[in-house]
Amino acid sequence: MAESQKVLEFVRLLTSHEVRLRAFALSMIPNFADAEDVLQQANVVLWERFDQFQPGTSFMHWAGRVVYLETLQYLRKKRNDKNQFGEAFLKNVAGVALQEDVDERLNTRILALGECVSKLKPGQRDMLRARYYEDRSIEQMQQLFHRSAEAIYQTLSRIRRALHDCVNLKVELEAVDDR
Repeated sequence: MAESQKVLEFVRLLTSHEVRLRAFALSMIPNFADAEDVLQQANVVLWERFDQFQPGTSFMHWAGRVVYLETLQYLRKKRNDKNQFGEAFLKNVAGVALQEDVDERLNTRILALGECVSKLKPGQRDMLRARYYEDRSIEQMQQLFHRSAEAIYQTLSRIRRALHDCVNLKVELEAVDDR
């Protein structure tokens, strides 16, 4: 394969699986910035080893394995952080996330989550954005929303529960409609 064709094929495969690889990294590393760092390092490794990828096999499975191994390496470096997941947990997450039918189920849940988030009150969406998109600490959120830490935790818990229930209901209803 010519070098330019190799580059194009790599970029095509990587971009078509980018969202799922990012979600996979975030499932193992809850901090967005850290997950992005691991994903970037995994992308470098993927490019360096692209000659080892067998065309016709699952790129997601191959790339996911690299992301998983890079995650383990990252977590070993941060082992003293008590909030990190253990290797057994990560192995189970990887086993589920790299199943072939996960794409369809994940896309269904992502679409449902988007609909559910859009139904939240603006203040609730602002709180979600601050915590999970902007990665603000609870202390920063106290100042931003003029609420106690306990009130922030309780509100986020209620929002997560409502989103969980909404997504599950939408997925169940879609499954019934598909029958």
